[in-house]
Amino acid sequence: MTFRWKPLAIVAAGLVVLGTAAVFLDPVLRPPGPRPAFQLPVACGQTWQLNTYPGHDDYDIDLYPTEGEPWGQPVLASFAGTVVEAGVSGRLGSRTPDNPKGRPGRGGGYWVKIDHGGRWETLYLHLLEAPEVEQGQRVERGQRLGRVGSTGDSSAPHLHYEQVRGGDKVESHFDGVPSGITRDDKEYSVKRVSANC
Repeated sequence: MTFRWKPLAIVAAGLVVLGTAAVFLDPVLRPPGPRPAFQLPVACGQTWQLNTYPGHDDYDIDLYPTEGEPWGQPVLASFAGTVVEAGVSGRLGSRTPDNPKGRPGRGGGYWVKIDHGGRWETLYLHLLEAPEVEQGQRVERGQRLGRVGSTGDSSAPHLHYEQVRGGDKVESHFDGVPSGITRDDKEYSVKRVSANC
């Protein structure tokens, strides 16, 4: 009697491939979990203006303080998670507090992306300098990530912020309340007070 190994090897290899695919696809195919209790990514008690404008992209928020100089304001994690990106997106440009009319860059400039679990992420763009956190680092809500700047494709110092669910941008909620920034069909703004304490 002759035993044939080739068909068994093919079946075994197929099972290995399927098992590996399941490990990688399961987190992607699983539905997102409940929304984390996100807070404004700025200091507790401060009032900030949340803006958008035509062509900005739905749900993208630009944050500006209502009082004080925006340059250098602390940018805080809006919820606990793990840093998955921290560095430069695009080209920085040359806009600084000493040279506010400098050459603009491209993309998000200095930025941070945090995975909060349950397929929820947040993005923080146009930071003044290199992020104060690094890829793989665990951060807590309210932990400082960097400072407000104008790196990348930015015309003035501000924080560009996004909440992402399952790979898609969604309306940001802060302290359990919708931000009010949804569509980019017109320029508008709302004011919110931070409870990121």
